Amino acid sequence: MKKIVLDGMNVSIEDIVDVSRNNVSVVLAEESIKDIKASRIVVDKIVADSTRIYGINTGFGKLATIAVSKEDNAKLQKNLIMSHAVGVGEEFSTEVTRAMMALRINALAKGLSGISMETLNVLIEMLNKGVHPIIRQQGSVGASGDLCPLAHMVLPMIGLGIAEYQGQRLSGKEAMEKAGIKTVALKEKEGLALINGTCSMMAVGVLATYDAIVAVKTADIVGALSLEALLGVIDAFDERIHLARPQEGQITSAKNVRMLTEKSQLVTKQGELRLQDSYSLRCMPVVHGAARDALDYVIKTVSIEINSATDNPLIFNDGGKVDVFSGSNFHGEPIAIAMDTLAIAIAEIANISERRLEKLVNPALNNGLPAFLIKNEGLNSGIMMTQFPAAALVSENKVLCHPASVDSIPTSANQEDHVSMGTISARKGHEVVKNTLTVLSLELLAACQALDYREKNNLGIGTEIAYKEVRKKVDFISEDLVLYLEQDKCIELVKSGDFLKKIEEEVEIK
Repeated sequence: MKKIVLDGMNVSIEDIVDVSRNNVSVVLAEESIKDIKASRIVVDKIVADSTRIYGINTGFGKLATIAVSKEDNAKLQKNLIMSHAVGVGEEFSTEVTRAMMALRINALAKGLSGISMETLNVLIEMLNKGVHPIIRQQGSVGASGDLCPLAHMVLPMIGLGIAEYQGQRLSGKEAMEKAGIKTVALKEKEGLALINGTCSMMAVGVLATYDAIVAVKTADIVGALSLEALLGVIDAFDERIHLARPQEGQITSAKNVRMLTEKSQLVTKQGELRLQDSYSLRCMPVVHGAARDALDYVIKTVSIEINSATDNPLIFNDGGKVDVFSGSNFHGEPIAIAMDTLAIAIAEIANISERRLEKLVNPALNNGLPAFLIKNEGLNSGIMMTQFPAAALVSENKVLCHPASVDSIPTSANQEDHVSMGTISARKGHEVVKNTLTVLSLELLAACQALDYREKNNLGIGTEIAYKEVRKKVDFISEDLVLYLEQDKCIELVKSGDFLKKIEEEVEIK
């Protein structure tokens, strides 16, 4: 049975998605276990020597100047979890919660946090057995880490809070008992080690990034289908044009469209029907490519953060020379800016997709296709209304693209006087990606409907595969029916990644 090895160094976006969505189990690397134990020895010595170190025997935030007695050190950690679990609003999905748990385990696997193996094993066991804490989405300002949502994650570990287990919503204590997992009494530093990090914004961000990769690749496929349906001018995708402006994403997107439409008899040459297409077709590689390039930056940032120690303080043991430093790795600014960038980039994929969808259904723009892609129009509305939810989602995306990372409200009596709002950025980015995949799905429905009025035998190598995949799920619409059901089939095909996967098996798009 497949297991993901968490070592704090080599875990990928795909690994986290596997744990999150496919319920793959995790195991710690042997080297990580050794480092974790060594780090805990340092904490135990600090406690024994009564050395004053932030988060071990002091208060938190503005209260860092207040010493806590040795007798109260353990209570300090429990109090931290209880007092910081102040989340509000709707709850994160199970897949986000699983990603959050896996990311926290992987961060602690670096062996710089001082947690004990006993406590970390409880979190690992919860993830592997499917005890999923109920975590509210709102409450993190994204600096001092995602304190609030991660505190909710920890509550069931100490027999508090609420968790979902085997489809039942239970008290944290009952869920742990039913799963056969012992709750823990947190030791010095352990509460802080568990909640002082960027794993909430990252859980949402990793899933958004993975889905954004699906979106940019799918956009080229759907766009190529629309290009054929509209008898578009393929010359605009000539490699020489894009090499003259060597933006990598633009070059890749243009190449994808050329490969997908290879041998197509539906695309036209410059001057055959018209000299040039409108921008939503002709500028497809530029817009899709710019989103791709922005996404590359996001992928790099997220991949680094997955394998980072983001709590505070961190414990360094260099050949017996021990240093414990308070720093700022908990600050979510790298992810906040990346997620705001992701939202803007992927929203542009939806913007141009909706414009292509409008061209397909509009008889003034669709190069001879029936109005709203239906016969006996008037009696039938066809897919007129499909453009409406696309327009609504594109407009909603524009609101969601206002960056959260440019905002900051001081917290903890102004000790934490600059925060990232990174979890808000991630949540917005995730919503934009979801909306964009839906818009692409609606365009896909329209493009395949339009192609049924063309000579389908003349499709390109890749677009023919794409068309047939859709037609396995969605039939040609010959008269009005309950349209949302057909839309949903396309949406599920795209969002599941199955549509993209099938085409990637046959055509080497990137």
